[in-house]
Amino acid sequence: MASRTSGTGKAAAKAPAKKAAAKRPPAKKATAKKAPAKKPAAKAKAKSAAKPAPSPTAGVYRLVRACWLGVAHAVGALFRGIGRSTKALDPAHRKDGLALLLLGIALVVAAGTWSNLKGPVGELVKMLITGAFGRLDLLVPILLGVISVRLIRHPEKPEANGRIVVGLSALVVGGLGLVHIGCGAPGRGEGHASIQDAGGLIGWAASRPLIEVVGEVLAVPLLVLVAVFGLLVVTATPVNAIPRRLRALGVRLGIVHDPESAGEFEDDGEYERPARGGRPRAHSMRKDYLDPAHAEKEALDRRRSSKGRSRRAGDAGERESDSVDVAAAAAASLDGALLHGVQPSPLVADLSNGVSSGERRRAAEERASSKGAAAPREPGEVEHTPVPDLTKKPVPEEKTGGLPSRAEQLQLSNDITYALPSLDLLTRGGPGRTRSAANDRVVESLTTVFSEFKVDAAVTGFTRGPTVTRYVIELGPAVKVEKITALTKNIAYAVASPDVRIISPIPGKSAVGIEIPNSDREMVNLGDVLRSAEAAGEEHPMLVGLGKDVEGGYVSADLTRMPHMLIAGATGSGKSSCINCLITSILARATPDDVRMVLVDPKRVELTSYEGIPHLITPIITNPKKAAEALQWVVREMDLRYDDLAAFGYRHIDDFNAAVRSGKISAPEGSERELSPYPYLLVIVDELADLMMVAPRDVEDAIVRITQLARAAGIHLVLATQRPSVDVVTGLIKANVPSRLGFSTSSLADSRVILDQAGAEKLIGKGDGLYLPMGANKPVRMQGAYIDEDEIHAVVEHCKAQMAPVFREDVTVGQSKKKEIDEEIGDDLDLLCQAAELVVSTQFGSTSMLQRKLRVGFAKAGRLMDLMESRGVVGPSEGSKARDVLIKPDELEGVLAVIRGEPHP
Repeated sequence: MASRTSGTGKAAAKAPAKKAAAKRPPAKKATAKKAPAKKPAAKAKAKSAAKPAPSPTAGVYRLVRACWLGVAHAVGALFRGIGRSTKALDPAHRKDGLALLLLGIALVVAAGTWSNLKGPVGELVKMLITGAFGRLDLLVPILLGVISVRLIRHPEKPEANGRIVVGLSALVVGGLGLVHIGCGAPGRGEGHASIQDAGGLIGWAASRPLIEVVGEVLAVPLLVLVAVFGLLVVTATPVNAIPRRLRALGVRLGIVHDPESAGEFEDDGEYERPARGGRPRAHSMRKDYLDPAHAEKEALDRRRSSKGRSRRAGDAGERESDSVDVAAAAAASLDGALLHGVQPSPLVADLSNGVSSGERRRAAEERASSKGAAAPREPGEVEHTPVPDLTKKPVPEEKTGGLPSRAEQLQLSNDITYALPSLDLLTRGGPGRTRSAANDRVVESLTTVFSEFKVDAAVTGFTRGPTVTRYVIELGPAVKVEKITALTKNIAYAVASPDVRIISPIPGKSAVGIEIPNSDREMVNLGDVLRSAEAAGEEHPMLVGLGKDVEGGYVSADLTRMPHMLIAGATGSGKSSCINCLITSILARATPDDVRMVLVDPKRVELTSYEGIPHLITPIITNPKKAAEALQWVVREMDLRYDDLAAFGYRHIDDFNAAVRSGKISAPEGSERELSPYPYLLVIVDELADLMMVAPRDVEDAIVRITQLARAAGIHLVLATQRPSVDVVTGLIKANVPSRLGFSTSSLADSRVILDQAGAEKLIGKGDGLYLPMGANKPVRMQGAYIDEDEIHAVVEHCKAQMAPVFREDVTVGQSKKKEIDEEIGDDLDLLCQAAELVVSTQFGSTSMLQRKLRVGFAKAGRLMDLMESRGVVGPSEGSKARDVLIKPDELEGVLAVIRGEPHP
């Protein structure tokens, strides 16, 4: 039973197993999938079992192969390194290399065409040069030599290379085409030798299509036009300038005698080159250009029309002394005294007040006759008055008892021709660099810092200045600017420079600027700033050169638009060099007729080089007390100028001067005063701190008054100090001096005093500054210009040779008169001095004390006390109390001198 049950159980168990086996996939597929995994192992075993023993030649083969690959890699790396090093070559060396390469090719071509050169080189030259150029192959070496010489002599003119290539190509194609037609126009069927004997392959290719299309008759003039076009392009001659160029060439060769073309400029005849070194002056090609009076009038009108500058025009009939102007202009036109493209204009040497116009005319005629010039002329005869000798300094004329004139009027005459100094006296600097290896290293360092701190920012470019380079940083999306500013110390550490300045953002850009000093610093010369396009195109006499900004552009400023300027910085930061550049710019661009100056130099050594220049209205002031008096005189001069503006109905001194020159206004009837244009008045204070220590109240009051009102009167102020503290540069002074130039300071507080913001404390000195003109929101980083002592001396000597200075005596006198009192002192002078000495020494102002000590009555003691009150010795009466003594004992000598009417000790 049990066995049957077990048997049936096994049978029952086998039945489901058979059903499951029937449902399974075939076994072949499973074995087919596993077979490939076993076959490679089997094959590998079979190969390893059947592999022969290693051969000894296999090791040698591998050794030779490794040596060959090693040598190949070394040679390849060497040539790749040479290729990369050529990219770092100076562009000038690359241009010289190209020029020398062309010269070498010219020598090889000359040897192959001019002589029977044997060998493969001669065959190659004959095949290439003779085959291409035909009969004109002898000219190819000359052409290559000329191109190489031009590249050597003028490497700074790469812009003309494209023009010369185009012109030479057209000239060669046209010429070879004409030669090919002239030799019978042989074709390819006549053989290669016949083509070489004509115009070569180039001539054949240029002439054959034209002959086939339009015929030989029209092909010749078309090729002539192509050749002429090439010649005009090479010589940079427009078609309308061909007659003028031919006429100028004839004049130079002596074939044609045409005075109009004798002064033709080299390029277009559009400019005239002055006989003495200077800037070319544009003029129209008219016959009346040689008329001195017309030329002088036209040049002065053109110079004054836009800016209203002050210069006396030589207009016939305007004044009695205009014959001197016309004669000076004629002599200047004949002897080439046009310097810098500025017409010489009459200028005044003296400021005498009592000399009338007729007397000045007679004095000019006497000087001319003493030099052997003019005799009395007949009616209808043209007067030829000689030009005054500029090498001799004019002697101021004595004051006569003529008609009275206004004391503060800066009266000018017109009997001297003044020539501006040439800009050639100022040193030229080299071209500025736009990139260096140091900039590339800084870019790599900045990129590394951003990647290490995981800031999504990239250096997208930089602008290199002479002192610092500004790197432009653009941020990724959703990156805060604070992440860049927070990395200031890390950036300074990475670039190894503590003077890192971050600008966020750069004005006008959606980018952050990082200014880092250059390790290879460059010098900025004042001559380059004044020769720049911006300075040369501006004719205002008050334009001064400042330096070069961080983007490599020159910075110049018009002092009349500032209208006043504050320059401050620590010792050695470049403040004195900036002052020298300001003064030299005025000397190089303005005559004493245009600008007069008052220089204040309490340090006594900074401005001594300018002693004796004709632009000064007073000797250089070194005494701080006299400087305060000079500022008070400037205030009085400003008030008098405003009186004239109000009387004649003008709002600015430029309008008043233009009306005076044109004759629109004149002195009222019955007035013996002669109106003349006012020059600009520039006051430069080299050290404001010394003035504020001696007379702070007077100096501050004068400066505030000048800066508030003097702009329309043509008076401008430049203040400089090396101690920019709040007690020197007060709030009133800062409020009225809008333009600032800050050099390196020692603290953040000083930077805020100068610029009202931080930044100057991070400058690196030696001319590195921040320039904040009036109306600007952020200062401009710039490198101040530099001028050495030799350049200053050359410019000053030129100005002093033109004319001598004539100073105003009333500038530093001030209010020298005694204060007005109610009663005259009379015979009580000695008694009053004793009373003042007694009161000041005891510091007790009592009338009863004077009665006892001086043994005088009550009336006399009271009168003495009233006299002392009028002179500021004691205060007002307060009943029975003693009066306050206002003078200290150490000021007693000055008080006694004032009482006696003597000068202050």
